[in-house]
Amino acid sequence: MQSTEAYVRALPKAELHLHIEGTLEPELAFGLARKHRVALPYASAEELRAAYDFADLQSFLDLYYALAQVLRDADDFYRLALGYLERVHGQGVVHAEVFFDPQTHTGRGIAFGTVVDGLRRAFTEAQSRFGMTHRLIACFLRHLSAADAMGVLDEVLEHREAICAVGLDSSEVGHPPSKFAGVFARAREHGLITVAHAGEEGPPGYIYEALDILGVRRIDHGVRSEEDPALVARLVRERIALTVCPLSNVKLRVFDSIEHHNLKRLLEAGVCVTVNSDDPAYFGGYLLENYLAVQRALGLTRPQLASLARNSIEASWLEPAAKRRWTASIDACERG
Repeated sequence: MQSTEAYVRALPKAELHLHIEGTLEPELAFGLARKHRVALPYASAEELRAAYDFADLQSFLDLYYALAQVLRDADDFYRLALGYLERVHGQGVVHAEVFFDPQTHTGRGIAFGTVVDGLRRAFTEAQSRFGMTHRLIACFLRHLSAADAMGVLDEVLEHREAICAVGLDSSEVGHPPSKFAGVFARAREHGLITVAHAGEEGPPGYIYEALDILGVRRIDHGVRSEEDPALVARLVRERIALTVCPLSNVKLRVFDSIEHHNLKRLLEAGVCVTVNSDDPAYFGGYLLENYLAVQRALGLTRPQLASLARNSIEASWLEPAAKRRWTASIDACERG
C-alpha cells in the first residue's frame, strides 16, 4: 500500500496562506547578507535556526522583520520565491496564492515595483517549468496606520495586472479589522479580492468584523471561531474557508501541541478547512510537513486528507475549469 507521505504528495493541493518573506531559510539569509554586506546578529545559519523558538506572534514578527533587511533587489525576491516554488512543487502544490508585505520593504527604501518584479519572474518561471499557477496578495501591516495602508493601496493599483487581492496581517491583538474599513472598501471598489488574518490570537469578534466590515472572501487562520458556535454555523452555511496553519499555530503557542489542534473538529463540523504553512522557514515545515503533522497527531483518514486538498482547490481563485480538473485528480487519488 502507498505510504501516507506518498499519498499526500500525490494529492494536488493549493497553498492559500503563505508569506513569501516567511520562506527565507537561514542559509539564503546569510547568503544575501554577505551579498549586501548586512551584519546579522548570529554567527551561522545553525545559530539563527536555533533562535526560532518563539513565545508568541510578536516575538516571531520581531525576528521576521529584522531578517527581511537582507532582501534588497529584484533578484533577491526572485531567488526567495523560486526556492519556495521549487520545494513545494515536489510536495504536490499545483497552485499557490502568496502574500507579500509591501510596507516591510518600502519602509526601508525598496521600491514596490522591485518586489513585484522579482516575485513575478519566479512565478512565471514556475508556471513554465512546472505548470504551477499563482495569485499574488499584497498585505497591509495592521500595526501601522490605515493612512499608511491607503498609500500602499495606491501602489497596488498601479500594479493591478500583477496583484489580484489584498490582505491584512501582522500583530492582531489591538488592531481589529474595522481599523481598515475604508481601505478595504476602496480595494473592493477597484475589483480586488479581500482576505484578512483573524481569529489567530484575536477573538471571534475579529472574524465577524473581517466578514461584515471588510467583506473578505476567506479568513486566514480563524481557529478561534470554534469559541462561537453561531460563527462556526455561519462558516459552514456560507462555505467560508479558513486557511489554517497547524505548525505555525503550535510554534506561536496558539495551541500547546498538534494533538490539541482543533482542525479535525472544524473539518468534521463541516467547515471548509484548508492546510497551509504560513511562514515555513520559521515554523518547521512546508505544506507536506503540515499535512503529515496533522495526519499523525489527529489520526486523519485518507478521505479526510483528500477533503483537505479538495477544500484548498475549492477555496482558491482558480478558474472553474482548473478547479474541476484538479478536483477530479484528487478524486482519482482517493480511489487509488
